[in-house]
Amino acid sequence: MKIIAITGMPGAGKSTAAQALVAKGWQRVVMGDVVREETKRRGLPADEKHTGEVMKDLRRLHGEAAVADLCLASIQKSGFEKVVIDGIRSVAEVEAFRKAAEVLVIAVQASESRRFSFLRGRGRSDDPDSYEMFRRRDQRELEVGIGRAIALADEVISNEHGSPEILSAETLKLVGRWLNGRA
Repeated sequence: MKIIAITGMPGAGKSTAAQALVAKGWQRVVMGDVVREETKRRGLPADEKHTGEVMKDLRRLHGEAAVADLCLASIQKSGFEKVVIDGIRSVAEVEAFRKAAEVLVIAVQASESRRFSFLRGRGRSDDPDSYEMFRRRDQRELEVGIGRAIALADEVISNEHGSPEILSAETLKLVGRWLNGRA
């Protein structure tokens, strides 16, 4: 099995990069969806506050790779051979995936102002209502280790000045090199 693991701060463009691979036949697993599903299962609204609390609780109860372990169980049942993981938040998650597959970690980077703008336009239930909420979310992500995952990524793509089409093309180019042994 081959896994492309995409990391980056909230709003950087991870989902856009993942969707480029889905269009080429990769199966997408969104780590945040696992957390949102668990939040709803607990009878809580899937807003920014509750999903953040549930994410931290899962990690506290089951270790730093808890969300990755839940994703892996689902992936292994599915039999997918090419999977893109949208939303890596820690090195422990990467290590969990590397136990089961060949993994390429891609970090998508964008400035704070650009990311906030993207998130404000996305319209998901856990998107920030204010800049203060956005900053708190960034801090929570940093506390669970996303900065280290970004720093240790195999490849980095800037999403600062381009369009979704440029980000998609860059993602496909990187993955193509990796698949052909030239990454």
